Amino acid sequence: MPKAVRFDHYGGRDVLYVAEVERPVPPPGEVLVAVRTAGLNPGEAAIREGHMDAVFPATFPSGQGSDLAGVVAEVGDGVDGFKVGDEVLGWSDRRSSQAAYVAVQAEHLVPKPTSLSWEAAGSLYVAGVTAFAAVRAVSPHPNDMVVVSGAAGGVGSLVVQLLRVRGADVIGIASEPHHEWLMSVGVMPVAYGAGLLDRIRAQAPEGVDAFIDTFGEDYIHLAIDLGVPRDRIETIIAFEAAQEYGVKSEGSSTASTPEVLSEMARLVASGDIEMPIVAAYPLDQVQEAYAKLERRHTLGKIVLLP
Repeated sequence: MPKAVRFDHYGGRDVLYVAEVERPVPPPGEVLVAVRTAGLNPGEAAIREGHMDAVFPATFPSGQGSDLAGVVAEVGDGVDGFKVGDEVLGWSDRRSSQAAYVAVQAEHLVPKPTSLSWEAAGSLYVAGVTAFAAVRAVSPHPNDMVVVSGAAGGVGSLVVQLLRVRGADVIGIASEPHHEWLMSVGVMPVAYGAGLLDRIRAQAPEGVDAFIDTFGEDYIHLAIDLGVPRDRIETIIAFEAAQEYGVKSEGSSTASTPEVLSEMARLVASGDIEMPIVAAYPLDQVQEAYAKLERRHTLGKIVLLP
């Protein structure tokens, strides 16, 4: 029988297990995907720990995961855009992608470009559309100076590259082991910690035009201290602070369309954007995969291989 990640109650990584499940049957309008890769995201850990119960309550036993890439195994009635054997990437809204098979709404899938790796394809949705929304929120212009916190993370690593594609100059806040990679994609790195404001001002003597925060509330304060207009400050994580200070908080929900995902897939497949993959784990090592994710110091994405 096919396998899928499950958890029966809220808790730490130890509540995760892999269960044998029935192979799903796609209802009308849906596609059954044999999953090759499924990306991990911090929000999944927050949901599993119960921190988001008020907004995203779980129904137990719960599956896990949004990002996926794989091969079409079966199509439901009324699906015209895909056929058995097609290579696809996309997302599930049902916390179900970390599994051998998943039934997905056809409009949540796009064709996988041939040159796009399975690892990148299966981890592109959440990070990719979130990065797209964040960059769009600050309306970068050529030669704008934009600062990004968490610049080497799963979302931040895509944000900095999207900004460069649009012609912006970028300062990336990241731990020193990731500075070499940031420089390789044309980003000026600065280290976290005491004196950060002065280090940014030294790199941007003419000022900062926009700020994208992918890490936490303190960076909204930093952006304000740098004199960035509040309508050009974006956070993907500090939602309460965004409301308090009147800055933007546009996330994946504002860009979750096949068109945006196809554009991100094109940019990665063409080499215009690099999709760093830090590690890939078999499905039965899901606890180890989340242990690495939750350290919050990885460069790029972590994927499961169902």
